[in-house]
Amino acid sequence: MALLALFFLYPLALVVQQSFRPDSGGTSLQPYADVFASEAFRHALWTTVWLALASTGGCLVLGFLLALVIAFVPLPGAKGVARFIDVYLSFPSFLITLALLFIYGTTGIIGSFQFLTTPWGVLLAEVTYFTPFVMRPLLAAFSQLDTAQLEAASSLGARAPRIVRQVILPEALPALAAGGSLVLVLCLNEFGIVLFTGAKGVTTLPMLVYSKAILESDYPGACVVAVVNVLISVGLYGLYRVVSRRAGA
Repeated sequence: MALLALFFLYPLALVVQQSFRPDSGGTSLQPYADVFASEAFRHALWTTVWLALASTGGCLVLGFLLALVIAFVPLPGAKGVARFIDVYLSFPSFLITLALLFIYGTTGIIGSFQFLTTPWGVLLAEVTYFTPFVMRPLLAAFSQLDTAQLEAASSLGARAPRIVRQVILPEALPALAAGGSLVLVLCLNEFGIVLFTGAKGVTTLPMLVYSKAILESDYPGACVVAVVNVLISVGLYGLYRVVSRRAGA
């Protein structure tokens, strides 16, 4: 607890304290009023929310389909792919973004695709990077699924889509909720992907913190945006804990 307070809580307290200290001096809510009234903050908040929600939805769908194939389709090398996912989780996000730029960028291997410098490019990069965060808990859940249920459903005449819908999906819901909540929080706070894509007009809350602190030297404003970003992330995590607790009950 002492180490946690020293390396995390104390710096966070300094950020909160700085958010109430305008450049004019003293303690005031003026930095919050200035930030909330700015069009840049409202645009960044909306961009952050819709990108995080769209990326999470894409990761849930793609991760569920890929986990199904790896876990239940007898393909050669499936176990190797599952092990690679564990390694993939350790990759930095900007590395995946650079790989996409090398392939699809303006001077990429395949050719020039301008969509990488748009919000859709950021969305593609986030889905590509965060999908394994959904697959990992799903593969763990599928490994514990009783195959006798699948065999019984198949012997009773159920086809693959119905088995997935009525047998596999209910067992996978807790893992989907865990992976989806993690991806949502990570996407809300993602900085490297947005920065390295260089997407025009895509300013998220973390990018706005960087812009205000480094480019504008508006440290109180940057701290205000950082506090808002932390509150959203903690609020979503608290909501997830409440929903998961009720679902478990």
